[in-house]
Amino acid sequence: MLSFEKLCKSRFFLQCFYTQKISCKSATTMTIRDALNAALDEELARDERVFILGEEVAQFDGPYKVTKGLWKKYGDKRLIDTPITEAGFCGIAIGAAMAGLRPICEFMTYNFSMQAIDRVVNAAAKNLYMSAGKFPVPIVFRGPNGNAKGLAAQHSQCFAAWYLHVPGLKVMSPSTGEDYRGSLKAAVRDPDPVVILESELLYNYEYPLTDEALDKDFTIPIGKAKIEKPGKHITLTTHGQATPYTMKAAELLASDGIEAEVINLRSLRPMDWDTIFKSIGKTHRLMTVELGWPRCGVGSEIVATVMENPVFFQLDAPAVRCTGVDIPMPYSEKIEDECTPKPHHIADYAKKVVGSKI
Repeated sequence: MLSFEKLCKSRFFLQCFYTQKISCKSATTMTIRDALNAALDEELARDERVFILGEEVAQFDGPYKVTKGLWKKYGDKRLIDTPITEAGFCGIAIGAAMAGLRPICEFMTYNFSMQAIDRVVNAAAKNLYMSAGKFPVPIVFRGPNGNAKGLAAQHSQCFAAWYLHVPGLKVMSPSTGEDYRGSLKAAVRDPDPVVILESELLYNYEYPLTDEALDKDFTIPIGKAKIEKPGKHITLTTHGQATPYTMKAAELLASDGIEAEVINLRSLRPMDWDTIFKSIGKTHRLMTVELGWPRCGVGSEIVATVMENPVFFQLDAPAVRCTGVDIPMPYSEKIEDECTPKPHHIADYAKKVVGSKI
């Protein structure tokens, strides 16, 4: 079985996200970290209302070096190091957004966002509604989400379902370099609070970016999914760090004659139901893939919505969820590796769906 690192570094990993080959002349290779850094740099330069705050984002260049060099370029008023108090600096950022600025609030990890969840849910998400539309909160919350390697139970949770649940928030879960760059720039320019769920494990890996994606005004429409691989036998919806596993699973399925259509959701709230429903109408089977827990997860919402709409009658087999194991994340990396779906898990489950009948 391929490890995540080997999978990401493989030639397949760089190619599997794209249905068409990209020549070297029309694409630039860039790590996720650098794609984020460049997008932040461009948005800081474009709009003087944009600023970044969080723990170690300024003088230390960011805990993951995503903001490297930006403090030296823009100074103390545009990049602000904060104390270790998520509730405090998150509240400051929301107040600044209400006053007309456009803050980017970085959580060192979304596990720490629980310290500020009252601010995110009861202030950022609800303020436009409670002020009758007078006070929007144009703020971006960003940082790594889900498990990395050996971080144990308290630092390995996926918060996609937590924030997907909240009206007033927009939630994005990017996978590729294009996703990360376009999602961040769209979020900074959006008038509403946007949660961007990143992956620590993807920061170091390189992806090709087209000239279009490198344009300073390139954005990904919030609420629009992308079909990463067309197929006709089963629809696989996925997001974030789970996308490369799903793409590899699709390759394994193809070797057995099963053509899976892979939908990279990118935006979780709002969800691109049109793309999902159209795909089900073509494949007549659905499996959702995510690394989070199964109960009340992203997949649960997708399956429930499909059941409640006429597209249900297009299904030739029950819609199912492929998720992480319903336990706290173990500290041991070997056990941890078996607690989230990998390509062989996804492929094996998909084969059962394709072979099953109602």
